Amino acid sequence: MSVPETGLAPVAPAGLTCAPLATDIIELAALRDRVHVVRTLGARRGLNFPAFGRIAAARDILVLSVRPERWLLLTPPAPPGAALASWHGACAGCAAAVELSSALTVLHLAGPAVRDVLARGYRLDLHPDVFPAASAAASHMAQVPVVLAALPAGWLLLTPSSTARHFREWLNAAAAPFGLESRGSVTVATLSKEEPE
Repeated sequence: MSVPETGLAPVAPAGLTCAPLATDIIELAALRDRVHVVRTLGARRGLNFPAFGRIAAARDILVLSVRPERWLLLTPPAPPGAALASWHGACAGCAAAVELSSALTVLHLAGPAVRDVLARGYRLDLHPDVFPAASAAASHMAQVPVVLAALPAGWLLLTPSSTARHFREWLNAAAAPFGLESRGSVTVATLSKEEPE
């Protein structure tokens, strides 16, 4: 027979915050031998298309590269189809633009113990010497695909919308010892001003 518990376990102080990021997501894939054209397109639009494994910010846009010659553009939400239409015409002949806003759920995780929590399930080395601010990668966490990007003041986690609930439940359990507080949504405009290096 087990001994009954005499009281509730103390609640850990809130050391982490998690907030959804309301965003439109467009993936640009450079056509063969057209990477230089895509980079020219970025320059015309005032964007820096980062190298593979990096993230860059400009105005109200975050740009992640987690696959060679492909970029995820996170922009403020617009009417349905507006973000894709904006890039589709501009990319004619140099890149394919695909709307992924409904396919991915984006979370912003911040706090001093983020690396410790993510290390409980992420398959890559997240030590600051290996994965510094402005780094981005795609791997698996909690048996689901997760794109991870390190911003100066927090982390972005992009996961398929179809498994987002499972991922959030795993994140809540993994972060419980560190204290996790849910917050209202954050904006791309706020995060893009953090200026990843």
